This record gives sequence, C-alpha cells and structure tokens, in this order.
Amino acid sequence: MKQIKIGMIVFPGFQLLDIAGPKDAFAEVKVLSRGECEYEMLTVGTTRGSVQSSSGLTVVPDRTIFDLCPHFDTVLVPGGLGIFEAFDDPALSNWLKEQYKHARRVSAICNGLFALGSAGLLNDRVVTTHWMDVPRLAATFPRARIEPDRIYVKDGSVYTTAGVTAGIDLSLVLIEEDFGRNMALDVAKYLVVYLRRAGGQSQFSPLLESQAAPGSQMVAIQQYMLDNLAAGHTLASLAERAHMSARNMTRLFTRECGVSPATFLNNARIDAARRFLESTDLTLREIAKRCGFDGTDGFRRTFQRRLQINPADYRDRFRSGDAPEPAHDELAKAR
Repeated sequence: MKQIKIGMIVFPGFQLLDIAGPKDAFAEVKVLSRGECEYEMLTVGTTRGSVQSSSGLTVVPDRTIFDLCPHFDTVLVPGGLGIFEAFDDPALSNWLKEQYKHARRVSAICNGLFALGSAGLLNDRVVTTHWMDVPRLAATFPRARIEPDRIYVKDGSVYTTAGVTAGIDLSLVLIEEDFGRNMALDVAKYLVVYLRRAGGQSQFSPLLESQAAPGSQMVAIQQYMLDNLAAGHTLASLAERAHMSARNMTRLFTRECGVSPATFLNNARIDAARRFLESTDLTLREIAKRCGFDGTDGFRRTFQRRLQINPADYRDRFRSGDAPEPAHDELAKAR
C-alpha cells in the first residue's frame, strides 16, 4: 500500500469546510483504489483540547503543535476568521518552519496562507488567496507576489488557494500529483465537482473596488462613465469633460482610484454585462450594445480574457432562478 501522511492544522475559528472538503476528497482515494493507496490524515491543534470552528462545530485534534508529530509529507493550513489571531503565534510559526524542512509540500487554503507568511514561507513566492483578503495580505507580507484572480497557485513546494471550496480544487491537484489523473478524475466524479474549474476568482468578486474619494473631481467622471456605458468614451472626451488635459486627468484618476480610466471603464462594462447575464434574457448582441462593447465578438473576447470564462458559460453557471428563460432560438443566437 502506498500511504501519504497529511497534517491538517486546526486553530480556534478555522473554516470547517477547509478541512472537511479535503478530508473527504482524500478519503475517497482509499475507497476507489480498493485499499491500494491511501492518505493518513492527522489534525494538529494550535491549542490543547477541542478546537471550535467558525461555524461552532468542534474538532478534537489528533495531536497538537506542542506534541511529538511525525514529519508529514504534506501540511495543510485552513483559513477562517480565526487566522488573524493565530497566524503570528510564534509556536505555530516555529512548527511550520520545522515541518517545511522535511515536508514535500506545504499548502494553505484561503487566508490560511497568513500563517505561512508569518513563518517566512511566502517571501518572493507567487501566491493567491480569497479576493477579499488580497489588500491585507499585500500590506502584511509585501514580499509575496500575489495573483489575485487564481483559484490555486503552486510555487515550488508551497501551494496556496482562493476561498473555502478551493480546498477541494487543491485536493484534486494533490491527488493527481500523487496517484495520477485518472484517480483525481474519479474522485472529482464521485464528489460531483469539476476536476479543473473554469475561470478565476474574478467571476465571483466585484471588479469595481476603486472608488474616488468623496469630493474628488474624479467622482463625477466615474459616475458619468457608469451612467453612460454605451457611449464611445475616449481619454480625450473624458478629459474635456473634466476640463483638464488628458495627461493630467489620467495621472489624477490613477492616483485616486488605483486604476487608469480605461481599466475602470472596462471593469464597469464587464460588471454590467455580468448583471445582465445573471438576471435577464437579453441576447449577447443586446448586452454588448448596452454595455458599450464593440460588437458581440468583441464582447466575447473581452469577457473571456478578463474572467477566463465565456459569456454563455457564465450565464449557465450564475443565472438567477428568477430570470425569465430565453426562447430556444434566442438562446441559440446568444451562443
């Protein structure tokens, strides 16, 4: 039997699904291989006694970081609101540093990577985390190279993922590395999930997070673009409306909003298109027109490039149950 030891950290306020999802995925390997392969999974608490998750359910760890632990092949740190009290605990940091010396892989789900950062394991590495925690991560660990739209990232022996259910995505990646693609595919089928999810985090997160400060001249420019998405805006036309040079407006807009006027407008158009796809039966041609894209083909290309998923698939995945179903022939045209 091929056996791989996995250590899963648990701390007060951890996200239960971050360990339950991977544990179920890993457990299926033994069932599907008929006992020829398995993961031996141990939970390791940062405190003695039972550990309460953020949902209120408790776990009694198999070990604690103060006990003698085996050298794990793979270490997994879950996320959860409690990470912000636990991540800079010297005892946890020292435990992770020691495990890192011997482990083949160290991984974190969601904001669990803050613990890896405190142990010095994110320096100069490409990482990802839940899109809501990206600003805090960048401020806390400036040497980390963040890819905010990725579902998971592997950089050497360190693996990081986006939020919550991305732990299952990570588990399938590890299973494929350990036991092959067919095994990973069989586990994915059993769990009724995709072996590889299409698109990145931006299909779930808002794009318009860069708002100008109240009282700024740029507030009016932003609102004008939002109110007139279908208009043929140019840098020159926006600058004229702001009564300043194009160069000065670009500099001021970028300084106050964190993105260029063109990026803001493009994000606004994509967000508006997403709302139409989720809640209306408009064809792609009509959505493209209302949002200011250069035709249906241009809309498809821009949407795919930004969200790594095409508009039709996005509609299938996120369409509201309250939205009226388009007629069959209209749906065919939209695709």
